[in-house]
Amino acid sequence: MKKRKTFKFKDSQFELGDKTLIMGILNVTPDSFSDGNKYYSIDKAVDRALQMLDQGADIIDIGGESTRPGALAVSPADEINRVIPVVKKLKQSTRKCVLSVDTTKYEVAEKALEAGADIINDISGLQADPKIAKIVAKYNAGLILMHTKGTPANMMNLDTYSDLLLEIKTFLNSATKKAQEYGLSKDNIMLDPGIGFAKNHLQNIEIIKKISVIQELNYPLLIGPSRKSFIGQILNKPNPETRIFGTAAVVAWLSIHNVDCVRVHDITEMKEVITIIESIRKIE
Repeated sequence: MKKRKTFKFKDSQFELGDKTLIMGILNVTPDSFSDGNKYYSIDKAVDRALQMLDQGADIIDIGGESTRPGALAVSPADEINRVIPVVKKLKQSTRKCVLSVDTTKYEVAEKALEAGADIINDISGLQADPKIAKIVAKYNAGLILMHTKGTPANMMNLDTYSDLLLEIKTFLNSATKKAQEYGLSKDNIMLDPGIGFAKNHLQNIEIIKKISVIQELNYPLLIGPSRKSFIGQILNKPNPETRIFGTAAVVAWLSIHNVDCVRVHDITEMKEVITIIESIRKIE
């Protein structure tokens, strides 16, 4: 049985423990590793978000800056211009939707929360700008803290660890304390060990295999394995769009091992995987 936790954001919350939530990936970028330029226009992005909600996504995660290995940073202004119109249009729609914005920049986080976003997904774990926690606390929003080292431009040269799981756990524990020092409640925090960020493919597999070590921190846990290169290396599939079955295998493992949320591209397929796992789990 899953241990029950709560993840709060603005005037709502998820009661975790009954199922693995699905976060749908919406990249409004020209250069993301799997779907760059696919949803770069506002209308295409909004249509894709609504489609993912219909397919069973619980959260839509909107990103205006590619975080693929080797990606270069964009300015806050460019990121705001890509993301905020999509947030506003989705919040104005008749559909109820929980929106996360994937950013490491205070200015973007502030504009996103003003526009109606519910969650900020900070892949730097407050390394880029700790004040993000302050603005999230002001809006009583949710904050996702991820482990990484360096930046997307150089992170794949920084995959050396003396004890991988211990270093991730220590980093995330420190990040949660920093967030709470800025006034954020523990219930408003979710953690992510950062699959594919400053980790090689064997390290990614180790994190997945030993995910219980990160769960010892007793925070809601998000994992983002979708279509990533470690799956391609295992299956010899260089094209990210051919990694759906590999992603499904990882999502099944994570759901069986009580991970609270998965961040994925292929909502319909992963929803089916999770539904089967949860149906089996319910049998006494």
